[in-house]
Amino acid sequence: MSQTVGQDFLQDSENFSELELLSLLSKLPDSLKLEILHYTEFLVNKCSENDTTKKRKAGLLKGKIWMSDDFDDPLEEFEEYM
Repeated sequence: MSQTVGQDFLQDSENFSELELLSLLSKLPDSLKLEILHYTEFLVNKCSENDTTKKRKAGLLKGKIWMSDDFDDPLEEFEEYM
């Protein structure tokens, strides 16, 4: 692929069509097509994960979790090891 094709493609990236993309892909060897397939699958999965991820809100579980006052005290079962 010549450098001018890539440059023209980047300059017109706002107006590119899927047909132009397919035309460029058709010129690649099968090994590179496979790499592009894997990369596009990765991007699709990455985008779908980002869309479903919600931002966490701090303090959402405030007051719902508690620890006993003696949480840090040694356990009776381990007295012989201390």
